[in-house]
Amino acid sequence: MAARGNGAENNDATEECFEDAYDRIPVASKMDLASSIEECTMALNLLLNNRFTEALDVLRPWYKDSVYHALGYSSILVMQAGMTFEHKDIQVAMTAIKESLETCQKFRKRSSMVDSLSSLVSKQSSNGLKAEEMHAEICYAECLLQKAALTFIQDENMISFIKGGMKIRTSYQIYKDCHNVLNMCQDVDGHIEAFRQFESGVKLGIGSFNLMLSLLPARILRLLEFIGFSGNREYGLAQLREGAANHSLRSILCVLTLLVYHTYVCLILGTGDGNLVEAEALLEPYVDKFPKGSIILFYTARITVLRGHFHKAQQKFEECISSQQQWRQIHHLCYWELMWCHSFQQQWSEAYRYADLLSRESRWSKAIYVYQKAAILSMMSEDEVKNTGEDIVGLFRQVEGLKQRLAGKSIPTEKFAVRKARRYSGAKPVKLVIPLLEMMYVWNGFTIVGKRPDATEALLITIERAEAQLRNNPKPTEYHTDDECLVQMLKGLCLKHLGRLLQAELCFSHVIASEKRIRYDHYLIPFTLYELGLLYKLQGDVAKATRYIEDAKVNYKDYSMESRLHFRIHAALNSLKGTPVNSP
Repeated sequence: MAARGNGAENNDATEECFEDAYDRIPVASKMDLASSIEECTMALNLLLNNRFTEALDVLRPWYKDSVYHALGYSSILVMQAGMTFEHKDIQVAMTAIKESLETCQKFRKRSSMVDSLSSLVSKQSSNGLKAEEMHAEICYAECLLQKAALTFIQDENMISFIKGGMKIRTSYQIYKDCHNVLNMCQDVDGHIEAFRQFESGVKLGIGSFNLMLSLLPARILRLLEFIGFSGNREYGLAQLREGAANHSLRSILCVLTLLVYHTYVCLILGTGDGNLVEAEALLEPYVDKFPKGSIILFYTARITVLRGHFHKAQQKFEECISSQQQWRQIHHLCYWELMWCHSFQQQWSEAYRYADLLSRESRWSKAIYVYQKAAILSMMSEDEVKNTGEDIVGLFRQVEGLKQRLAGKSIPTEKFAVRKARRYSGAKPVKLVIPLLEMMYVWNGFTIVGKRPDATEALLITIERAEAQLRNNPKPTEYHTDDECLVQMLKGLCLKHLGRLLQAELCFSHVIASEKRIRYDHYLIPFTLYELGLLYKLQGDVAKATRYIEDAKVNYKDYSMESRLHFRIHAALNSLKGTPVNSP
């Protein structure tokens, strides 16, 4: 093992409780598999302790000679590139991945094109397996996924998209081969610990693939199954849970995957039914181990938001921001969450402050940030807007020029923002009605606000005020019906969360009855059908719920955020399969 520098001497008093492996790693001039896993565990602890540069320093000397150092080194750089979206960071990360793949390739089993790892194992089981070869295989698969992710954001063309897809398919096949290996043997060259670490890598990969694929709408999944992919949600969750529990290098990665699923994926691409009890239980040991770790603080705060404890969540996000200054991109994640925390409470001045910070500092999606800043300003009084010095019309007019492309395609939420902002492009701008509440719905924020009756009542008052203004407008615009239907859909959501189900049904039904009069916001009909279906599910009418959701799925196409709704429909129909008929 490589000799360490004096990093341990730099620990301050607040970090004495952290698990810092500097003092426990013996000095050596050679890096074997066990030592590489131990050093990478140390680097991971440093990362979770906000000591990002030191983590890279641990990994850098050996990343061309150790598969785990190679994987860890490229993983940190890919994480950084994904958060900054800076071209130079993407280039540095891509170079690191290519070198990591070369390192892994040196240790992989030499085989013909027709041989898979599992077939090689079956042929050679009598001689035992080489641990380095098995671990090289799993690390190679992880590096391929990283390269695929970066390929999608590096070049804006379909060729890059296809290249990325091929890398994902190769990675998936390697994971399947490695999973077959698990079923053939119980150790690696007699090394139980090496096998346990290998097992956790397989569970992370197989679990993540199954979970991700299970989210896809059936028509897409059927196509992927034709080329060898398959996805089972419960199996994927089970694999990740087992990986999270086995106290290996990848345990925290299994935990973070589950946390992303429960706190983001279920909300944005599902019906908002993430398991917060499980999320808290998964996070708890790491809260004790890394009490000031920014990643741990961030997820603690996110869970608090989802429970509806907005003020407490704001304090946690502020704590996360102050915990480190090296990776400001983590600050940007917190700014996004703080913007929504304040928006849920209609604290528009504070929400504007964070939207403004994002629009100036983050490169992730300038179009969305500027649109949301303008949308928040639209919710404020004229005097409040004047105090900011902002020009709402000017901001909306900037949005279209800020649109970007990912893997050659426009980002759906950016396309939505651009289309809505076009109402301000003419000589006589037509104001959007409650645009921030519309974006709140896009991100499924009403599901979060619904945890708080007081906040939901306050939103309902704002929506009813907009309803009255539309009703009393002496000169209706060409957007009048669209705006009226948007207001009714959002009003129905608030009423549903307040338990006023009959009134909610009337609001949704009004939107659907207005279908032929809607001129621009055609997305409102399928989304409202979906919401009406969820309302009937809440009332125990599974047959009616299924009929309305299927209607949204089958009979509408080419509307804004169609893919997002199909993800939600897929999740809703799956949940309905397990719902007893006439259940309360």
